[in-house]
Amino acid sequence: MEWGNIEKRIVNLKNAVEVAAVRSFLERFELSFDETLDYTLAFYREEGLVATGSLQGEVLRNIAIDETLQGAGLTSQVVSSLMSEAARRGQYHYFLYTKPDKAHLFNALGFQLVAQADSYAALLETGLGSIASYCRSLVTCTAHLPQGPRAALVVNCNPFTLGHQAVIAKAARENAAVIVLVVSEDKSLFPFEVRLKLIKEGLADYSNVAVVPGGKYIVSAATFPGYFTKGQQTVAAQTRLDATIFATRIAPELGITVRYVGDEPYCPVTNAYNQALQDILPAHGIEVKVMPRLAVEGEAISASRVRELIRQEQWEAVRLLVPDSTYRYLTSPEAAAVLAAIRQSNSRH
Repeated sequence: MEWGNIEKRIVNLKNAVEVAAVRSFLERFELSFDETLDYTLAFYREEGLVATGSLQGEVLRNIAIDETLQGAGLTSQVVSSLMSEAARRGQYHYFLYTKPDKAHLFNALGFQLVAQADSYAALLETGLGSIASYCRSLVTCTAHLPQGPRAALVVNCNPFTLGHQAVIAKAARENAAVIVLVVSEDKSLFPFEVRLKLIKEGLADYSNVAVVPGGKYIVSAATFPGYFTKGQQTVAAQTRLDATIFATRIAPELGITVRYVGDEPYCPVTNAYNQALQDILPAHGIEVKVMPRLAVEGEAISASRVRELIRQEQWEAVRLLVPDSTYRYLTSPEAAAVLAAIRQSNSRH
């Protein structure tokens, strides 16, 4: 397709030469090319690359325009082309990452700011659904909780362990109500629906605890892709952006005044996330409580330890680390596919 003297091309993501051209172009804007992208466009003028943009799920990424053509309408062409492709794939809500000083450029294209993390990054959105409607749904899901001070935890629980249970139980004792937001991304060995089920079963005795899906605004592929991709240089931006969304949009709507986290001696990404929470949340009136990990026989309980014991078929050791409800699931026929995936993987998620 040609627009003026600009030709639009779909990049073959399996073609090393085409990918290298996009990657080189993005380096001029201090942007990196992600190998897991779903779709990438390149715009050429006389065989010179002058603009590009990519799609990953509902996230529009890596939008860059040659300096000499900025303001000439190419940004709109890139964005509208990516949104059209996303719609063709059945996606009608769109996120867009950009630098804070560029956010205003996308307001005219219908994008609204979700949150901005200092000088690191801004997340915008448009289409069906919004952070406001998401917060309203959370308010509805937690309306039955007792009145009074509210705490929150964000958990993945891959799987739900006695360590998770102990931190949530402490929060339930210290607050009138607790909201447990479960990471919804299905990028863990235990599928989201299984994790949600095990958490609810493990907390069934706590009447002041609500367990709800975290959705797309908490530790998701949009707000925090670094959680699932170890070692990205963008971890600082992502952790602070996710923490800012929670502090400025989610916590005020739910009346949350304290957030509990477990200490993290193993995973540097989660440790950076905890630090971002401690840096950002108190400035918005939200206390952060870092809880020591529960230990069994001198060793801290972790979901990764449980998975390793499963690989080793050490079921008695597993039983010491998980609630009865989790253990019943793990030893049931229902868990066969998950156990097979665990045995074949060394993934930290």
